[in-house]
Amino acid sequence: MAKRKTCYRHSVELFVDKCTGCTTCLKHCPTEAIRVHDGKSEINPDRCIDCGECIRVCPHGARKALCNKWENHQEFKWKIALPAPALFGQFNDLEDADYVIQALLDIGFDDVFEVAQAAEYVSAYTRIYMKREGIKKPVLSSACPAVMRLISTRFPSLEENLLPLLPPMEIAAIMAKKKAKEEHPELDEDDIGIYFISPCPAKVSYINMGFGDYKSHVDVVISMSDVYFMILGVMRRDVQPQAASKAGMVGIGWASSGGEASAILNDKYLAADGIEHVVDILEKIEDGNIPDLEFIELNACTGGCVGGMMTIENPFIAKTRLQTVRRYMPVSRNFLAGDESNIPQEYFFGSTPSYDGLTFLSQDRLQAMQMMEAIQTLHEELPGIDCGACGSPTCRAFAEDIVKGLGPTIEDCVVRQAEKNIKTNKE
Repeated sequence: MAKRKTCYRHSVELFVDKCTGCTTCLKHCPTEAIRVHDGKSEINPDRCIDCGECIRVCPHGARKALCNKWENHQEFKWKIALPAPALFGQFNDLEDADYVIQALLDIGFDDVFEVAQAAEYVSAYTRIYMKREGIKKPVLSSACPAVMRLISTRFPSLEENLLPLLPPMEIAAIMAKKKAKEEHPELDEDDIGIYFISPCPAKVSYINMGFGDYKSHVDVVISMSDVYFMILGVMRRDVQPQAASKAGMVGIGWASSGGEASAILNDKYLAADGIEHVVDILEKIEDGNIPDLEFIELNACTGGCVGGMMTIENPFIAKTRLQTVRRYMPVSRNFLAGDESNIPQEYFFGSTPSYDGLTFLSQDRLQAMQMMEAIQTLHEELPGIDCGACGSPTCRAFAEDIVKGLGPTIEDCVVRQAEKNIKTNKE
């Protein structure tokens, strides 16, 4: 895959006035993107993957996900909602997805195209791709943008394992716009707006930035939590909605961890969720310490997309609710027609973005080696307890920050300074 140097625009915002510098977020960030300076946390944009873990663990509500507001984006003549499958798991006692689809129309959308519908096509295309000769296995799912960016920044050696297919959200956007132009030829391209209802900030960043050379077909991203309350205000359970859902059990199943992997009909798969488990699996793949698998589905959020930071319901409850919705659905409503060995070229992304590696020190090899030696020497002088009191997540990261000249000095290690004071007092 070709590479393109990328400057990333993120979707996680810090409220400085609420931040107490408690280091909770610092200790949970999977890419060590957070530092605490002068009593406030800071995010290194080159390391952040928008997984939302810092939002999840912050005890003071100092972080939130950036997203569009429905009321501020009414400029399109024809507005199409793309609900992520996780949306259908947010409502209590929901047995029919058509109630949600009707409610989306009632709040102002002109059409609804379920991402779950596109997911069923992606499952079929993945089965085709898996039969190709010469592909690198295990194939890694490309559906979670936080995992995609994690691989590109921290595990670039695994980029060849990535499934080069666009995620269902993007394919749904392409299909929805094509459908709108066919049914309403009077509409111009710019008249049609694609609104994705997102469960997580990583998808917001993906839509804003694309991936490599790919530019998203989605125009507006709305938080699932915002849409949830709008739907509650108009949803009627006493009136049977028109049959509108075009998705089946396979597509809705993508909302939960394991749904994508099980749909490829291959026993040699693994599904893991939660960013810490994802990192552990990627490290094992990189080290060759993984069973003989063909496909691996990885989700940064606990439970899959139902655990996204922009959802409402507890992910485990949402997963249970989805089982009720799926109970009355066919296995799948979407099947490939014609040549089943053909995958449309527009459904592939052509390149991966290029980032400086997380351990990148210098363009000059000799200088990089000297810096690495200095980091190791300094690290050996530190207590090695990774307390975070210095403002860096680990003693190793602290040593690296010092050598890179990012602000801290050895005197910022409070444990080391305390030990020196005790020794001085004894003398």
